[in-house]
Amino acid sequence: MDQLMKAAATGTAVARQAAPPAWRSGTPSTSGRSAALGLLMVFMMVNFADKAVLGLAAGPVMAEFGLSNTEFGLLASAFYVLFSVSAAAVGLLGDRLPATVLLTGLALTWSAAQLPMLIPAAGATTLLACRVLLGAGEGPGIPLATHTAFSWYPPRARSLPATMIVAGGALGGVVGLPLLALLIGAWGWRAALGVLGCAGLLWVLAWLRWGGTGPHRVTAGAGVSELPYRRIFRTGTWLGSTAAAFTVQWALALMTAWLPRHLSQQRGYGTAAVGLLAGLPMAGSVLLALGAGAVSQRLLRRRVSGRLAQGVLGGGLALAAGCGLLLTTRVDGAPLLIAVMVVGFAAGNAQTPLNNAAIADVCPPGRSGLMLGASYALAAVAALIAPTVTGRLVDAAPTPGAGFTTAFDLAGVLLIAGGLIAAVTVNPERDRARLRTAAGVEHVR
Repeated sequence: MDQLMKAAATGTAVARQAAPPAWRSGTPSTSGRSAALGLLMVFMMVNFADKAVLGLAAGPVMAEFGLSNTEFGLLASAFYVLFSVSAAAVGLLGDRLPATVLLTGLALTWSAAQLPMLIPAAGATTLLACRVLLGAGEGPGIPLATHTAFSWYPPRARSLPATMIVAGGALGGVVGLPLLALLIGAWGWRAALGVLGCAGLLWVLAWLRWGGTGPHRVTAGAGVSELPYRRIFRTGTWLGSTAAAFTVQWALALMTAWLPRHLSQQRGYGTAAVGLLAGLPMAGSVLLALGAGAVSQRLLRRRVSGRLAQGVLGGGLALAAGCGLLLTTRVDGAPLLIAVMVVGFAAGNAQTPLNNAAIADVCPPGRSGLMLGASYALAAVAALIAPTVTGRLVDAAPTPGAGFTTAFDLAGVLLIAGGLIAAVTVNPERDRARLRTAAGVEHVR
């Protein structure tokens, strides 16, 4: 017995010496979790800045290439041509391949799509192709980052990491948009794309050094539920969350592609002011998302149902956002404009992490990667449509101001509808119970 105990102790010591760091091996580690979550937030900051830079550069780009509003809308929509397809495809791979590999591949794609525009001869066609490639690389960003963050947290403790991921994207607006606006004003829009391309490469180096997945990741073939995906697709939680996310993506696409143009053309703000004002809704997103995530987490810990803590709370945020957008083109004065604009573009975005957490709560082990990716892929169709529709509305209206009013009203009505749908349909406890019953039936069969 003594020899066995000595051998066990020796084996344990050797294992400790040979074991990789906690952040690589997936063993619990507060420092590893903090490092991973922080890097994922930076990942989302770069993601949002990449997406939004074209809106800031709308004036110079339209002037250089002689584009109409409709043509610029088509250029902005090109970002989303492969967005949904790649989000769904990488979502499926997210349940099978290491997050380090997938996230590194995405960030490298972002850089490859930005840097060619540093060549002075690169024209509108090159920009179009680069935006399509960039969208393909960024489509899986949010669901994959969320899925990776969830690997560090147990079920029913995921509202906070989901919120932090969304907050990371919002910080990309708060920090990135004013800096990019200054950069565009000083060095031109091509320089801004080059800086973002370099930022993606720097993030890859940091992620390879400090990134990783956590102890709660379940991979395909490791205790994964045999329940068919189609049963999860049919749940009210997944359907309602996806419908609400569609309306949020519509509003975000309107903000990134057209809000800077509206502020400069209709409100008369200069480049630096536009960058600051366009970043304010994202500052509001950080505060609202963190607040909503904390409230939701507290409610869940007190055994309040997910229907109230996620569905109804998120639906209320979307309703507030819709009302804000309806007022954005109807108010005068900078303070009031800022207030309704921040609520309009921030509150709906704060709903997203609650919906993502609800979907993850419903999914059986090993299914969340695809379900989050598929939900985001369908929701992102709105971002493909919204910029072009807005451009056509502006061109077809008697005045650009009237066109912008119609576009903002449409986004507001959609958000209100999405909020009502989420409040009624998102119910993780009900859907989880139904899936367990269905899993039992499938097992019997």
